[in-house]
Amino acid sequence: MFSKADGSYSRCLIISWASSYKRKVYDMSRCTAPVHGHRSASARAACPACGSGYSGYGSRSYSSSSYAPSYSPPSHGGGGRSSGGSSSSAKPRWSKPESSVAYTSAEVRTLTPVRENVERRATVPDLRDVFLCHAWDDRKGSAKELHDALESLGVSVWFSEKDVLLGSSLLREIDKGLAKSRVGIVLVTPALLRRLAAEGIADKELSALLARDLLVPIIHDTTYESLREVSPLLGSRSGLSTAEDTFADIAAKLAELVAP
Repeated sequence: MFSKADGSYSRCLIISWASSYKRKVYDMSRCTAPVHGHRSASARAACPACGSGYSGYGSRSYSSSSYAPSYSPPSHGGGGRSSGGSSSSAKPRWSKPESSVAYTSAEVRTLTPVRENVERRATVPDLRDVFLCHAWDDRKGSAKELHDALESLGVSVWFSEKDVLLGSSLLREIDKGLAKSRVGIVLVTPALLRRLAAEGIADKELSALLARDLLVPIIHDTTYESLREVSPLLGSRSGLSTAEDTFADIAAKLAELVAP
């Protein structure tokens, strides 16, 4: 049973609610974006209804997020790379379904003809997975770092530091290494650019590798623009770069490239 006092209290609540409702409807009528909501904080602040601290029905504040779906610009994959279509992520056909190695579409296009040659030579016995072409000055630095990253993943690497014995003919050993490798990678560094300009041994290795689709340039501490100034032919080949990936990431991609 309600007492007379209870009835008075109920009437007060109804009158208060009605008064509040009319005020809110009035405020809503003054809103400059009543249907879709405000698209920016500045537009909301400028609104005579919403900019004055108005709270919408109940305890929810009236804002664009209440009335309009949120919009997020499309994102491009590729580990933060943002160079148009080439930055979109892709998975090459030779990468296993469970693999977490990430590629860009451009990298897949670059590596596909190399992979096809690897598959064509699959029956050739006693091949090393990778021939590592590098400048002599890099043999104890970046070249060894890349070599170690590859071998840690089970990739067999022809590397002059361990495969050219003291007293052996360097050129002859290089010829044998090139003939007995599935893929050639060229570590392009400032030191290599200097060697190419001087037409040293590295230049002879490149000539043999460029004759076949077995070459993957690895750009490190330099740019393709600098490479093209010294070797336009090699500079025309797309490859991988430590500006985009670590040596460990690059090694993972090469390991998949040469996998049976």
